[in-house]
Amino acid sequence: MWPVTASRTVYANAWIEVVEDDVVRPDGEPGIYGVVRLRQPAVFVVALTEADEVVLVTVDRHTTGPSVEVPAGGSDGPDTLAGARRELAEETGLQAEHWREVGRMDALNGICVAPEVVYLATGLSPAEGAEPEAEGISAVRTVPWRAVMTMVADGRIRDGETVAALMFAAIALGRVG
Repeated sequence: MWPVTASRTVYANAWIEVVEDDVVRPDGEPGIYGVVRLRQPAVFVVALTEADEVVLVTVDRHTTGPSVEVPAGGSDGPDTLAGARRELAEETGLQAEHWREVGRMDALNGICVAPEVVYLATGLSPAEGAEPEAEGISAVRTVPWRAVMTMVADGRIRDGETVAALMFAAIALGRVG
């Protein structure tokens, strides 16, 4: 742990806080470290159809442009499952009968405090409340599991959190190891 001698918020909105910490580096020298903190945990949903297809969205990210991802977003607090249910419905127009937490991770832990929870969702059916356009989503599709792995391997899926979420799902499904 790097000792913090002072800390100040330099930016905040409803989703994140950017903090600048005065620290003592591992070499004993003073330094400044910028940290992004999520206000609430993020959730990622690997939704799997009965035909062994993964539900993917294409979202236009301000930072990187179009990105193929699993449905994801912020939670409303400690009840991450409620956030996962909401994100799946809003982004894809789907709901799931069965939910299973399959992993927890920290995004960009060199610069962020960003806890994330991954869920596997099955037993899919149509849901009310889809808002893909409001989310910047241009496409929702189902892709066979094996083809999704090819998309990861060839770089069509580049979002690191989606790659990690898919890995957690693969482990939970007994498809690795």
